[in-house]
Amino acid sequence: MLFTSTQFIAFMAVVLLAYYLVPKKAQWPLLLVASYVFYWCASPWYLLFIGVTTVSTYVVSRLLERVNNTQKTYLAEHKADLDKDAKKAYKAKMKKKKWHLLLLCLIFNIGILSVTKYTNFVITNINGFLSGANQLGLVDMIVPLGISFYTFQSMGYIIDVYRDKQPAQKNFFKLALFVSFFPQLAQGPISRYGDLSKTLFEPHRFDGKTVSYGLMRILWGYFKKMVIADRLVTAVIALVGGEQYNGAYVFVAMLFYAFQLYCDFTGGIDITIGIAESLGIKLPENFVRPYFSKNIAEYWRRWHISLSSWFRDYVYIPLGGNRVKFCRWLFNTLVVWMLTGLWHGAAWNFVLWGLLFAVLL
Repeated sequence: MLFTSTQFIAFMAVVLLAYYLVPKKAQWPLLLVASYVFYWCASPWYLLFIGVTTVSTYVVSRLLERVNNTQKTYLAEHKADLDKDAKKAYKAKMKKKKWHLLLLCLIFNIGILSVTKYTNFVITNINGFLSGANQLGLVDMIVPLGISFYTFQSMGYIIDVYRDKQPAQKNFFKLALFVSFFPQLAQGPISRYGDLSKTLFEPHRFDGKTVSYGLMRILWGYFKKMVIADRLVTAVIALVGGEQYNGAYVFVAMLFYAFQLYCDFTGGIDITIGIAESLGIKLPENFVRPYFSKNIAEYWRRWHISLSSWFRDYVYIPLGGNRVKFCRWLFNTLVVWMLTGLWHGAAWNFVLWGLLFAVLL
């Protein structure tokens, strides 16, 4: 169901009504059912993928927490018996064990994401080195709705548990809701468990002011998507596709496209945040007037904020961030922005787009 479809509007109306009618303890289970119904409507096959990610994330997070608790208990019980070197050796042993668990979960889930999104990209590049008769056929691959978003969100959670910054969620179904919360499946934002869980599982009384603000945010999102973006895209296609248009017309098309892209993307985010707000749930802002940025670095702190911060916290900083020598810092920056480009699309133009921002930064 597209956000702009009448089916989704009807679906959302039913969910909103039922949410405030059911007992408060049943609110988050209702959202879990609604999320899986939403995903099932997109394709029943998608449930298999998101289910596998949820199960693997849950199992590994519980194992990681067990290791964390075992370490704390052991060090507390043997505080007087262990010298500094023995404690250091024990911590290193447990960290290695945790690292193996984390690596297993990351390889498995990011592997699923990579296979579904990038198999044909790899095949196409291999075919560039093969003659016509030897070329490989493309694969009719299922790419589940929102797999990039829910994979990054769940992997951010598992890394936080590994770092002992976040306790593992013991309730499997609550974790399943965190991974599958339907408003943010299609285009984010990528939430952190520590933030989203504060309101996602809490009971909420009906508050007319909160619901009205949420509904106004939804309407604003529909206006940006359907009134502005959908009309601008027609002009962009006409100006870019017509051979009779060049020079100033192409420049105007470029400006139109910038506004069309912004209104389409932020309109969807407005709908997402508005739906969550009407349910009493807080999602992070993903855009803060990015076209008013003074430079490229500030722009990426304002555009797709949840993605930029995810790469910063879970890729850039673990690689060493900017607290390293220049060559290593340059390597870190290039890696992050190459991955950012690939995340946006499985094509070399996206890779070059990401590397261009790395150079500008």
